[in-house]
Amino acid sequence: MTDDQTPNSGKPQQINLNNVAQQFMSGLQRHFDLLAFNLAAHDTVQEENYNKRVNASHIMPSPAHHQNFEQLQAFGRDFLVRQIINDSLNLTLAAMNNAHFFLSLIKVTDANKKVDLEAQKKAQASQQNFIRAKLDEKFNYLEKDYGIMCELEDSIISLGFILQILVKHNKIVHKEQLDNRGKLVLELKSAETKKGENPTNPQPQKLIDVRKVYREGDVVSFDDVELQLILVTISTFADSLFKSVAEYARSIQKGA
Repeated sequence: MTDDQTPNSGKPQQINLNNVAQQFMSGLQRHFDLLAFNLAAHDTVQEENYNKRVNASHIMPSPAHHQNFEQLQAFGRDFLVRQIINDSLNLTLAAMNNAHFFLSLIKVTDANKKVDLEAQKKAQASQQNFIRAKLDEKFNYLEKDYGIMCELEDSIISLGFILQILVKHNKIVHKEQLDNRGKLVLELKSAETKKGENPTNPQPQKLIDVRKVYREGDVVSFDDVELQLILVTISTFADSLFKSVAEYARSIQKGA
């Protein structure tokens, strides 16, 4: 189920939360792997190979606007940053919309696995309102209707501001993106590494926060690892959200 889909309203359907969560995480891993591939390609591409590829077709759409190797390196990097942040926000919306549909089904059925057509219609009506809501309103819905607090809400909202800066303000932070302390803070999740750890055989580590702080006039930028940590942060957010849905179902069952 994607961010704008609900099950066929013609008859009740059974949807498995664990399957949806696993499919979501599998898709997120593909984004992470593709990012690693693109970063590796960016590191190793040579000007000679770029020029060879440019001239392979013996014709260009508009030769006067052709960009050289150095220009394309900078443009390609900026494009990749925008793409990763935009994809991350879309993945976040998908996770929230999927989670909300389960929550609405749980609420109208008292966590009964059997969903009749009437219950499904009620859940779908609630889902449509949620889908139309803005990002910050979605967090309010989850807290007000289901008591779910998202620990990474501030990070997700900050990513929304950062995308706005990249798209509309040429990477320059403006006053409207700052909080009441004059800052735009983004907290990313990272793994705590131990001294002397073998990088070829990493062990599971405790997650820690990596803070990036921007002020008015700053230029938004991310290094390669920080771009990867954006996707790690989204995975942490989604994992916590799906677990909260499961816990909500257990709480409803206990109270039934």
